[in-house]
Amino acid sequence: MSLTAAARTTRSTEHDAPARSPRRQLQPVTSTPRRRKPKLAYALVALAGAMAIGAAQIGLSLAITQDSFLLASLSSQQHDLDLRTDALQEDLTGLSSPQALAAGAASLGMVVAGTPSYLRLSDGAVFGQGTGAGGTSTIDPNGAGAVGNALLQAPIAETTADDAADPAAGQPQQELPPAITDGLPSPTTR
Repeated sequence: MSLTAAARTTRSTEHDAPARSPRRQLQPVTSTPRRRKPKLAYALVALAGAMAIGAAQIGLSLAITQDSFLLASLSSQQHDLDLRTDALQEDLTGLSSPQALAAGAASLGMVVAGTPSYLRLSDGAVFGQGTGAGGTSTIDPNGAGAVGNALLQAPIAETTADDAADPAAGQPQQELPPAITDGLPSPTTR
């Protein structure tokens, strides 16, 4: 026998009819199969999970809403503080203006100095006038030539017996502009 004939015989034995599995028998259904009972534990776990998710969403919603009200309250408070800061800054600007400082100095009895005097430290010699300022100031900050300053608070007028007898005293007076003929107060320069 040759090699090819031997190979043919082995192949032919390998490819014989495949082994058949036994055929299933079909039978008509005479009754419905028994249904299994649903497990109550699975249903309770699913219901509890859904309720926990809902409660978490409600809690987060309430927390966010509370924070937004708190933020709105703090923003309103910050706005009020900003307005108060601006008002105090305006008051400070008015009180530190040169006109307010001059009026305050005049009410304390301060006067504008005359010509300056100088001391020479080596021998103690005095150059200049050498006398103190007089009792009256050369500049009147509240005089007719004074320019009105809206940032300054109006001085409180004291009522006297003469004002009480005057019927026009209760009416507000019309504020007039300063007289141009007097000019603005300025120091004398040389």
